[in-house]
Amino acid sequence: MHFFILQSQDNFQGWMTEPTRLSAGAEKTQKKENVTIQLMKHEKEVDVPSDELVSASTAADQKEQATLEIKDCVHRGTGRPVKRDMIKSLVTDQDASRNCELYLPVSSNCSAMVSSEDSEEDMYRDAEEIEREKMLLCEKSSSECNKLSVAPEIDVMEYCRKEWRGNTPVAKRMKKGYEAVAQKFASIRRVRGDNYCALRATLFQALSQATQLPSWLQSEDFAALPENLLSKYDWIKQWQLKEKPGRKMGEISDEIKEYLMLLRTKWKNISEIKDPTEKQEACDKVFKNEQEEYSLYEALKFLMLNTAIKLYNDDKNGRRVPVFSWLLFARDTSSNPCQLMHNHLNHIGHSGGLEQVEMFLLAYALQYTIQVYRLYKYSTDEFITLYPSDPEEDWPVVTLITEDDRHYNIPVRMCQETIL
Repeated sequence: MHFFILQSQDNFQGWMTEPTRLSAGAEKTQKKENVTIQLMKHEKEVDVPSDELVSASTAADQKEQATLEIKDCVHRGTGRPVKRDMIKSLVTDQDASRNCELYLPVSSNCSAMVSSEDSEEDMYRDAEEIEREKMLLCEKSSSECNKLSVAPEIDVMEYCRKEWRGNTPVAKRMKKGYEAVAQKFASIRRVRGDNYCALRATLFQALSQATQLPSWLQSEDFAALPENLLSKYDWIKQWQLKEKPGRKMGEISDEIKEYLMLLRTKWKNISEIKDPTEKQEACDKVFKNEQEEYSLYEALKFLMLNTAIKLYNDDKNGRRVPVFSWLLFARDTSSNPCQLMHNHLNHIGHSGGLEQVEMFLLAYALQYTIQVYRLYKYSTDEFITLYPSDPEEDWPVVTLITEDDRHYNIPVRMCQETIL
C-alpha cells in the first residue's frame, strides 16, 4: 500500500485521480476541493482524527499551486518499482514550514492496468521473444534456488565484531561467549534464518563430519517406515508436507518414503568421500539444492515423529524412557504423538522452529549428541548444553552456536566428529 507521509501525524491511505486542465483560478479551487473531499473520505475509511484532517486541509488552502508528477509506484519496504502509475502531490504548509507528501494510485484497479499493459505489449512481440523472456526468468529463479543456505566460513571473532559493536551488558556477554567459542573453533558459518535453521544446522554438521552410514539408516525396515506407521496410526495421514497440504494417505506414504531414501543416499555418498575438501564440497552442494534440502528436512521431521511414538509407547508399557520424554508429553499441546504432530511437527519450517525439548527429540532420532554453545548463557552452567544431557557413549557429536535458542549457526575448522 502507499501512504500520505505526514511528518507530524500518523500515516494514512488515500486515493485521488489526476485533475483535468482548468484555468488558473478554477484549477486552484478544484485542487483545494479535491484534497478536502479525499481527506474527508479517508476520515470515514481509516478513522483519521479530525485535527489531522483540518491540518491537512489548511495546508491545501495555503498552497498556491500543487505540484503533480506521474511516477512509478514503489513497493513499501522493498523500494522496488512495479508497473503502476502513481501521482505524487506535494503540499506545503507555509505557516509551519512542513511538507506533506501524498503518494496516490491513479486507479483503484492497478492490477487490471498491469494486465492490460502486458497484453498490449505482447501484441508487438513475437512468440519467440516472449518464450525467450520466460526462459530467462526460469534461469533466474533456478539460480536463486541454488544459493547456499549455509554461508561461507568467517573468522569467529570477526563475525562477533560485525554482529556486536555496542557495550551493553548483552553485547559484552555475547563477546565473551564468542571468545570462548574461538578457543575451540577457528571459524563460523552462518545458517539461513528460517524456521528450519535447527534442522539445517544439525544435518549440515552431521553430513560434513560423517564417516559412515548410521546403523538406523542401514535397517531393512527403514524404507517401509512410512507404510508401517500409517497402517497403525490413521491420524498420520494429516501429516503436512511442505507446500503440499491435504495429500491422500497413499501419496503421503510414497513421498515420505522418497524423502527417507534421499536422506540415506546423500548420507551414504558423503560419508564415503575420504578427502575433506571434496566431502565439504559435496555437503555444500546438498544445501544449494532447495528442493532436495527441504525434502531432507521432511525426512528428519518424520524420524522425530517415529521416535516420539516409540518413546510414548515405551512409557505406557512401563519401559524406561529418558527424562525429556516426560517433558515432551507433559505439554498441553503434545500430550500424545498425534498432538505433537498436529501442534508442533507440522509447524516446523512453516510457522515455527524447534523448541528446546524438541532438540532432545531430534538428537534421539538421529542418535547424535547435539552440543550447543548458548552464548546468552555465558558464565552459567548452561553455556554449553548437550542434547541429550546423558548421551550414549557411541553417539557422534555435532556442535552448534545460538544466541537466543531460536536461531543456530555452525562453528567449523576445529570441529571433529568425536565420542564423548
